[in-house]
Amino acid sequence: MSLNPSRTKAAGPAPGPKASRRRGLDRLGPLPWIGPAVLLIIAVVLWPVYEMVHTSFQRISTSGFVRGSAGFDKYRKLFDETDLGHVLTATVVWTVVVVSITMVASLALAQLFNQQFPGRRLTRWALIAPWAASVLMTAIGFKWMLNQTAGVLNTAMVDLGIIDGPKDWLGDPSTAWPWMMFVAVFVSLPFTTYTLLAGLQTVPAELYEAAEVDGAGTWRTYRLITLPLLRPAFLVGVVINLINVFNSFPIIWGMTQGGPSSDTATTTVFMYQLKNTDIGESAAMSVVNFALVVVMVLLFLKVSRWNEEENR
Repeated sequence: MSLNPSRTKAAGPAPGPKASRRRGLDRLGPLPWIGPAVLLIIAVVLWPVYEMVHTSFQRISTSGFVRGSAGFDKYRKLFDETDLGHVLTATVVWTVVVVSITMVASLALAQLFNQQFPGRRLTRWALIAPWAASVLMTAIGFKWMLNQTAGVLNTAMVDLGIIDGPKDWLGDPSTAWPWMMFVAVFVSLPFTTYTLLAGLQTVPAELYEAAEVDGAGTWRTYRLITLPLLRPAFLVGVVINLINVFNSFPIIWGMTQGGPSSDTATTTVFMYQLKNTDIGESAAMSVVNFALVVVMVLLFLKVSRWNEEENR
């Protein structure tokens, strides 16, 4: 009895349930791994943004009850605010000054901590203190120091004869802004310094040795080797600081609450002040604030050519 080869089929073991399940997971690709992160982003970023935008088009009472759609009335009301222009200008100055001073001071500290000197480990640990402490706690601590009646600064300066009498440092915008900027730089230095220090420590020592052999001076070596290789870490520090400083709330609220009136308020503090009178207008200010942050970061990344390599 002969078998017809054409009717003979190569039979193999049927795939088991585990193999079928594995093929199903393979079709999903990386989704099982990135799925939790995507859900977290949706829950803590996208959904709040949607609610913020939705609220800005609602008429909401101060007790929180929705009274219907407001259309663009809240945005028109916001742009009619007499303090808005001053607040926007103050926010730009606040952000540019604090970020600039922070980056320059952090670069100097990172260069210092990258050198070998006695007590380097102790000073590195000491720099973490402003970072480890609560920002609001630090702001309130400086507020007590600057208090007009019992502040240590006024007491010391009067005793030394520097000033004739106690001064209300935080009651006058001309002196409140510099002090708030000082505190903002103070709490921003640790993160930025360690970011730049990490970048400095990735520069190969062989490049410095080759530059020394070629007779390059200290400044030339720093400009042609250190700064270009430090660029990624520097850009990270600038972007993070731009976002943090622009959205800074605890420092200003803890020290002046944006007062008197809105003379020491940034857009974030101004947004919080508006919620006491109109929640919808406050939400509109939140949308404008969010848009400003996105535009500011995108412009910076464009100018700095974040994704482009320099032609050498």
